[in-house]
Amino acid sequence: MIVKRVLLLFLMVLMSSCQKDVKINPLTQTEIVKNVNSFLNDWHEAASEANFDNYFSKMDNISVFIGTDASENWTKKAFVKYSKPYFDKGKAWNFKTLERNVYVNSTANFIWFDELLETRMGICRGSGVIALHDAKFSIKHYVLSITIPNDDVDEVINIKTKKDSLMIRKLKSEH
Repeated sequence: MIVKRVLLLFLMVLMSSCQKDVKINPLTQTEIVKNVNSFLNDWHEAASEANFDNYFSKMDNISVFIGTDASENWTKKAFVKYSKPYFDKGKAWNFKTLERNVYVNSTANFIWFDELLETRMGICRGSGVIALHDAKFSIKHYVLSITIPNDDVDEVINIKTKKDSLMIRKLKSEH
């Protein structure tokens, strides 16, 4: 009987030591959403002011930025290389937020969002993923898309058919 109790106690201790320690963020969801909105507004403002350091400091080292062209799937390093000349000339891009939705997971360390932006390309949609670690936000993934009114889709399809065909052929040949 004692052997069974000792064995049971040992198994309970062993099982509890195998459980991962899940840290719950002390900020409320409302506070996180407010802070994310400020963080993203500051990120967009840094681009409009061509503030290279402020803009890229908000992106994680392993982040990805996906642009509006099918060829634009950049690592942070590649996006920095592409963007640096624009920032150096003092003319990056100017995105003004029209609307934003922010979502937070139950442990408040993982955030995803979508936003409508006023840009030189008209209305665009941005969406992304942000991590919260040690009270610091970092953009892990961002996608920028040009919005197309449903009534105009056929016209846009016709415009891009030739270039899409070339891109499809190229991508299929690479795989």
